[in-house]
Amino acid sequence: MTIKVLVVDDQAMVRAGFSALLGGQPDLEVVGEAANGAEAVELAAEKAPDVILMDVRMPVLDGLAATRQILTGTTPGEPPRVIMLTTFDLDEYVYDALRAGASGFLLKHSSPDELAAAVRVVAAGDALLAPSITRRLVEDFARLQPVLPTTAADLTPRETDVLRLVARGQSNREIAATLVLAEQTVKTHVSRVLTKLDLRDRAQAVVYAYESGVVSPGPRH
Repeated sequence: MTIKVLVVDDQAMVRAGFSALLGGQPDLEVVGEAANGAEAVELAAEKAPDVILMDVRMPVLDGLAATRQILTGTTPGEPPRVIMLTTFDLDEYVYDALRAGASGFLLKHSSPDELAAAVRVVAAGDALLAPSITRRLVEDFARLQPVLPTTAADLTPRETDVLRLVARGQSNREIAATLVLAEQTVKTHVSRVLTKLDLRDRAQAVVYAYESGVVSPGPRH
């Protein structure tokens, strides 16, 4: 199954580079390029991409505002997954984008293999939360946010354990090893957590876990 990708960046060279790299993959198809957030919103509705590579800082409409519009739009069907592109590893706009529903972020200087892998991971419904840099970003900015009242009372103790480990950036396989469970059982628990808390994906689960106080920000690694 071909994954349709929309590339959004205000620099033509960056767009062309990403498009060439992704277009050379047999399972990826670049369906459009946009130079700003406003164009991205229009093309997202027109092309129905599976994944959008979205720059954070752009003229006319920035990546954060565009992400909010796209993910809260009324376009029929499943909304696309959004990967935020940034030059900076600690960028408050990226944290805000995770809160808005983006599925993760990627540094612009990532390797071609990392770029293609990121698109596949997000298209599969996972989130780019494993790298330590992502955990650090979420933890840093979680410290600046007020802790909301915990509303995870509907979660079972095991589901709460799984949520905590998801928030620490562990994959399903790592969670299975930690809790001595089958990987399929972990997938089921994650699905139930997302459903009960009305969350789109693991990225929002991480943000929720920190903001609700289920997990406390820890030291940097």
